[in-house]
Amino acid sequence: MRSLSASLALVALFAVSPLSAQVIEYETVDEVTDSVVTGGERTLFTTAIEAPAIPQGPAYGPFRVLDEGRAALVDVTDARTPGQFTAMLRDHPGIATIEMIDCPGTEDDLANLQVGQMIRRSGIVTHVPAGGSVRSGGVELFLAGARRYADPGSEFAVHSWQDDTGLEPSDYAANAPENRRYIDYYRAMGMNAAEAQAFYAMTNSVPFASARWLDAGEMSAWVQLDEVKVDVSPRFQFVQLAAVVDSIPSFQ
Repeated sequence: MRSLSASLALVALFAVSPLSAQVIEYETVDEVTDSVVTGGERTLFTTAIEAPAIPQGPAYGPFRVLDEGRAALVDVTDARTPGQFTAMLRDHPGIATIEMIDCPGTEDDLANLQVGQMIRRSGIVTHVPAGGSVRSGGVELFLAGARRYADPGSEFAVHSWQDDTGLEPSDYAANAPENRRYIDYYRAMGMNAAEAQAFYAMTNSVPFASARWLDAGEMSAWVQLDEVKVDVSPRFQFVQLAAVVDSIPSFQ
């Protein structure tokens, strides 16, 4: 499981203030499943920025329908989420964009990857607005977007996973199913073999009990984004571009 308590040293490092997001209860639509094989938990509830308020709208598990073209992701996914996502698209077939507002991860890794595959097959765009926070297992859902947008002021966090026996990626062989499922997923989301290996290695360079935080520009060095708007004055643009280029990992 990739989970992380807010009581860890990460809180001290980033001086996180309590979230000011108002949680409003709405009718929740759940799909009934007869039998579910669950994966590990992979969540990170600590944020480095203050998340925007949770939007209103019909609730389908962690999703809120904003209008007939957009839904927001505002909570953890779990074993029920694939069914809830299916129900949402059944009731609102025009949804084309998922706004990723506060995405702390997943309580079921396998179900989370399934939702990602469903997002990609549906051709849905993923967008992280300013103030949006995508962490841990939520990053896999961001990668699922047919197009991916991250605005300035958005944040991402990655770290190693840990399963229910306390083992982490390095405790398994590189080609073990526990590791291969992520490489295969990244490949399915458009990365080539070298990019998938490099991205997975980057996430696993941080232990389970910590996290690596990235802004939109830093994430664009690892993941192809369709748009990253950097609001800087012209005289600083060359310096910033050079810094981004220098930070891009080599896949040779």
